[in-house]
Amino acid sequence: MTPDLTSVPVLELRGVTKRFPGVVANDNVNLSLFAGEVLALLGENGAGKSTVISVMYGLQRPDEGQVLVNGQAVTIASPASALKLGIGLVPQHPMLVARHTVAENLALGHQLPGQGSGLFPARRVAGRIRELSQRYGLNVDPNARVSQLSPGEKQRVEILRSLLRGVQVLILDEPTSVLTPQEVQGLFQVMRELKRGGKSLIFISHKLGEVLEITDRVTVLRRGKVTGNAPTAGASRRSLAEMMVGRTVSFDRKRQTPSELSPSELSPSELSPSNLDTAPVRLSLRGLSALSSRGLPALRGVNLDLRAGEIVGVAGVAGNGQSELIEVLSGLCPLQSGRIELDGEAHASGARHIFESGVAHIPEDRIHMGTVPSMSVAENLALRDYARAPLARAGVRDLGAQASRAREEVTAYEISTPGVDTPSRSLSGGNIQKIILARELRGQARLILAAHPTYGLDIGATEQVHAALLSAAERGASVLLVSEDLDELLALSDRIAVMYHGELLGPYSAEQATREGLGLLMAGGEANSDGLPHGAGPGDLVESAGASL
Repeated sequence: MTPDLTSVPVLELRGVTKRFPGVVANDNVNLSLFAGEVLALLGENGAGKSTVISVMYGLQRPDEGQVLVNGQAVTIASPASALKLGIGLVPQHPMLVARHTVAENLALGHQLPGQGSGLFPARRVAGRIRELSQRYGLNVDPNARVSQLSPGEKQRVEILRSLLRGVQVLILDEPTSVLTPQEVQGLFQVMRELKRGGKSLIFISHKLGEVLEITDRVTVLRRGKVTGNAPTAGASRRSLAEMMVGRTVSFDRKRQTPSELSPSELSPSELSPSNLDTAPVRLSLRGLSALSSRGLPALRGVNLDLRAGEIVGVAGVAGNGQSELIEVLSGLCPLQSGRIELDGEAHASGARHIFESGVAHIPEDRIHMGTVPSMSVAENLALRDYARAPLARAGVRDLGAQASRAREEVTAYEISTPGVDTPSRSLSGGNIQKIILARELRGQARLILAAHPTYGLDIGATEQVHAALLSAAERGASVLLVSEDLDELLALSDRIAVMYHGELLGPYSAEQATREGLGLLMAGGEANSDGLPHGAGPGDLVESAGASL
């Protein structure tokens, strides 16, 4: 279905302004969505996208302006009223009860037209689920337990939840963030079927390649204002990025190999002057086994050699052992069996001794594990060495020195904060991540453990994180990069491994790997004698690796 942009919009915002204390989140925002259209809503972190979504779905009331549905001004006071008006939201993280079946989840709070609540509502909903699944190609078993579903299947369940309620407008908030490439394509096929059925969709994503593939038009927000409206046809990742950040953004992989570095940049003990194949092994893992927090096997005989100056990426669907691997190496999870060596010596035990040995940790949970939300920016920046000179003298903290260095790092990392005394909890996710990077990459870390370092970050913040990791590798640090963003792994890594059910597959050369091949391994596909997924040879898997911007 081709959207008619001359018709009355099915959903429209006119002059919407929303203020919070000290912040204008939305400033005179105008937005239109037409029948049968897929509209991308783009913007950096803090640009106002979440507030726009909240206004459309009844989570926030605008201070000024109007919301119109099919040309009629409406008041959307709650999500319930949004659903009555035909507006549904598929959240970034599915909100489902794991122990219940699909039908039981979707029966909660739902009543089929013309029927009371009655007994066994899940049985009555199951038939409707099968009907909608067949119509839109969702392929969901209503009797399957949610705990047994993949991330992509859970995403489909959330879409079904909205369809059961008869929505005409579907808002998808970062729907591909935890999906394999195959699941992303499955989601896109569902979106195309919804579009053909006359539904209208709003697609929020930081992945511009996906935006170009699936959307008809883009609306761009910057600092709360609409800065651009354009058809997707004829646009490029570079043009969209420039609309979002107001400057040129580089999509080139700037990875230098050790052979390209001058002798003054690395000591002879750090790297061989030839290439990574002859560089010394920095981290050696042999037969690592560990349990998850639930007492279940999380790592199963993991082996890996990571060389000085090398970036090894680890891909995998969430829950396959990547988090436990990082936690074991950072001293936060006990090792059941196996051996870890750092520069030929047994890896220290305990988080404190590990960090003092030159290991930096960029954790998955940046809010609660990477920072102390109640502490100031300056205090969070000083967490690794607050008791050492120059931040302390004779065991007494020097608050002046702490503040002075914090101001330097705020400038160097372009951390947007009212001041170094501001509590970190008041900053955006991107700025909190910059605090962690500034703290962890200070000095000369030998090994950097980076878990999802750009998850949820905008283009500008992602570019800075990538530059910081590449710079660290170029000076000789080894980087173990865990990410669910395959484009990011292909752009930064020298080799890429895949974790599946606690086992580490590979690593494979990043020059031969593709998103599709890695996605097959992530979904449980087998590798052939060349270490690549069955049915694919090196010639089939080679493709250019652009950043995930």
